[in-house]
Amino acid sequence: MEGAVLSARAWQQLRGPAGRRLPRRRHLTARFNAHGAEPTHPAARSATDLGSPASSYRRSPSDTLAAPPQPPVRGESTGPGQPAAHSGEAPAPHSRRQIVLVFTGLIFAVLISALDQTIVATALPTIVGDLQGLDHLSWVITAYLLTSTIGLPIYGKLGDLLGRKNIFVFAIVVFLIGSALSGQAHSMAELIAYRALQGVGGGGLIIGAQAIIGDVVSARQRGRYMGLIGAAFGLASVSGPLLGGYLTEYWSWRWVFYINLPLGAIALAVIITSLHLPARTGQRPPLDYPGAALLALTSSALVMLTSWGGTTFPWTSPQILGLGVLAAVGVAVFIPVELRAAEPILPLRLFGNRNFLVCTLVGLSVGLAMFGSISYLPTFLQMVNGASATVSGLMMLPMTAGLLLTSIGTGQLISRTGKYKIYPVLGAAVMIVGLLLLSRISNTTPYWFTALGMFVLGLGIGALMQNLVLIVQNSVPAQDMGTGVSSANYFRQMGGSLGIAVYGSFFIKRLNDQVADAPAQASGVLRNGVNSISPAELKMLPEPVQDFIARAFGDALPPIFLLGIPALGAGLILTLFIQQIPLSETPRLAAGAEARTGRP
Repeated sequence: MEGAVLSARAWQQLRGPAGRRLPRRRHLTARFNAHGAEPTHPAARSATDLGSPASSYRRSPSDTLAAPPQPPVRGESTGPGQPAAHSGEAPAPHSRRQIVLVFTGLIFAVLISALDQTIVATALPTIVGDLQGLDHLSWVITAYLLTSTIGLPIYGKLGDLLGRKNIFVFAIVVFLIGSALSGQAHSMAELIAYRALQGVGGGGLIIGAQAIIGDVVSARQRGRYMGLIGAAFGLASVSGPLLGGYLTEYWSWRWVFYINLPLGAIALAVIITSLHLPARTGQRPPLDYPGAALLALTSSALVMLTSWGGTTFPWTSPQILGLGVLAAVGVAVFIPVELRAAEPILPLRLFGNRNFLVCTLVGLSVGLAMFGSISYLPTFLQMVNGASATVSGLMMLPMTAGLLLTSIGTGQLISRTGKYKIYPVLGAAVMIVGLLLLSRISNTTPYWFTALGMFVLGLGIGALMQNLVLIVQNSVPAQDMGTGVSSANYFRQMGGSLGIAVYGSFFIKRLNDQVADAPAQASGVLRNGVNSISPAELKMLPEPVQDFIARAFGDALPPIFLLGIPALGAGLILTLFIQQIPLSETPRLAAGAEARTGRP
């Protein structure tokens, strides 16, 4: 008790009179903000980790370690760039058992989000046949992509300002409501609306999990957990098509949405009962509504531009050009609005942080190359090799194996050595090799060579993607953790949307050139365009026509993998500028508790 009183008095002396800080403290804060990195000493990290020098914490009743109460601090408001004040006492750091339990809930949340990106695509042909909505097929995917992309930076900022646990729980609940309603849809209009609602929740799942890991796990140990999150994505990429095909064939397409409910319920129960983060009270910081609206408008224009360009509308059509102008105007207005905002939805000062800027640009370039490549591999396996949707998922196991190997392996190595800079460099280089191998495949290539290219590509993805998020976690100030992580994911997602659009336009042009001299027997089949033929329809055509179309796909598709190499080359050069910052071995919450109580 005496130590607590002395600690309280020392705190008051350090602060000085109410509402005023001593110059030395301002200097330390300014120096930290300039570097944007986590100090490694717990006491040095406390003020920043807790978001504000005036912040105090309240511990959940279920926490097991107590911290002495601190005297209330008056005369100090929450300033720009700092979250709302926390109340009460410092929370107890999570025990190893609690961390494992919390991480289990996070993995289930990540899994339902990752599964949704692959499981629905398998059921789409059946869905549009049942709901009679072939003309609106693309909107089932676009609606989810649109709202989830818009939600990424908004969820990140709200988590920083209002508390991550409640925002994360909200995202899970909205996602589950959207899933249940999607399974009940009786028309394409209903399904599209419910998918948009599902995306509102989905945007907060992955970035919420990544930010929470940054709160409860030390920087040194985050590599292990981030590697497992990457592994969950790899498993979802394979299990999604398999599970989607099974549920659609033996149960109903509605179960591709209902399957989220039990998995999400587990995540929800575990997070509510096991995750104990500081509760935020006091003056609520102003929310950046104009910035959020402009970001939503600009993101919508970009997503629709990349989704419709070259497919629904020609690139030179008024619709696509209009969306491009709208996006450009949105960016031009967004920047000055963010510069004036007290709590900007996307703080532009983060781009002054070297590692954040580099990782954001690398994520943008790698997203362009990665999503474009992965999206067209199943097309090659189904149209050229004649595999079914389920079998093509199994044939992509080598890529998943490579991803699992390096995602988990590099995470373990980072936790043991504390070094991470080399892995993004190697990851980008290995991805280039993988794309070069895949650009050499054709309709006569043996499967083992295609599998080798996919395996090498997976090795590069696993070494690169999750480690970029880890570097951002370790480089941005604690009060910007959610914003930094969500921004990195946002730009990677936008790069992926652009990559899919560029790959698609180039592929369709090459494919049309390949079938320009189609034999008379195939001309009637190709009247509506070769890209409109599904794998199932291809198998019902006469064998000579099948062979001709398979050769056309085999000649047109592999060269598109070369498109990603310039972007990856730029990303590889950028990774050389990543700064190695020491990884703290103390979790943020534990560091805060130590600094408050004066004891480890």
